[in-house]
Amino acid sequence: MQFSAPLKSNSKKIMLLGSGELGKEVVIEAQRLGLETIAVDKYANAPAHQVAHRSYVVDMQNKEAVLEIIQREKPHYILPEIEAISIDALFEAEDKGYNVIPNANAVSKTMNRKNIRTFAAEVLGLKTGPYRFVTTEEGLMGAAVELGFPCVIKPVMSSSGHGQSVARSVADIPKSWDMAKEARGDASELIVEAFIDFDYEITMLTARNGKETVFCEPIGHEQRDGDYVFSWQPMQMSEVAKQKAQQIAKEITDGLGGQGLFGVELFVKGDEVYFSEVSPRPHDTGMVTLITQSQSEFALHLRAVLGLPLGFTFYGDGASAAYKTNLHNYAPVIDVDDSLFSENSYVRVFGKPEAHKGRRLAVALVYDKVDAALEKARELIEKVKDN
Repeated sequence: MQFSAPLKSNSKKIMLLGSGELGKEVVIEAQRLGLETIAVDKYANAPAHQVAHRSYVVDMQNKEAVLEIIQREKPHYILPEIEAISIDALFEAEDKGYNVIPNANAVSKTMNRKNIRTFAAEVLGLKTGPYRFVTTEEGLMGAAVELGFPCVIKPVMSSSGHGQSVARSVADIPKSWDMAKEARGDASELIVEAFIDFDYEITMLTARNGKETVFCEPIGHEQRDGDYVFSWQPMQMSEVAKQKAQQIAKEITDGLGGQGLFGVELFVKGDEVYFSEVSPRPHDTGMVTLITQSQSEFALHLRAVLGLPLGFTFYGDGASAAYKTNLHNYAPVIDVDDSLFSENSYVRVFGKPEAHKGRRLAVALVYDKVDAALEKARELIEKVKDN
């Protein structure tokens, strides 16, 4: 374990468990509010490490190691930023009186697709597509045949699309099985989802501060291999569908409880809305709010955690485009073209210390009408290079 010594301070402390690019923005917003920040991750020099007051490197799934840091720092708020964390450590920390955001039970439910899907569909009665859970390749084959092709196959625990695939025929099942088993996270059980013939999918960012719930404008997004590539705000949708999306988002976040910002993922077909997943933290597709709102999703997350008012102004349409590297090297250097910076666009470089194929290293942001913003974002991201 590597760590730097805590300093005496009268400020409230937040501790991030997971210190990627989203956590980096959370730390920046926290410091703007005068909070003391501690960033924890499994590797050194993670993006949030670079801006936090102190940082730790530890096996995030080692219960005792995580608890040791919590007890050493005694944070007022613990903000899990990734799924691969010892949930037992969070429950024990909560039992000891620490404030886990939004709460340990919500983190436990949302980090596991089986837990959150059964909670949403069978406890809350939210509309979802048909699904099955399987633990063997034979079971996967049977579930896929029963649900029909194409179908979506995911590990019950993973992040950023790792291990996710679409099986379009019986012949794809062995490959889907192998892909799921190679994913980081828990692949001991898989969820098989019937393919919903949806028109589009959205993220409904939903913030709760204990007194009110607010929604950001719906965010449309495009994924490749289960991971976000482009997002835009707002997603044009009927008022009926938008109201249903907000209602589902409120029901699932009320059900989970606690304070903070949630990224609720939904499928939309006409005026019908289906629940997909929810993350109890800022969402990667929500990086577009860095340019479209007076308070980004990261600022809203901190306000909600602290119980502050959640009012904000939506400035107008915008889009984001993620830059993913095709290289594998240590300490990648991002080459940013001058054209990325204009009166209505800029790029954010995450500062990740190591690159591997498909890893997100930067994001381009454009403020303009959605179609024009998306077109420019696609052009700009092609001009980002790393070496």
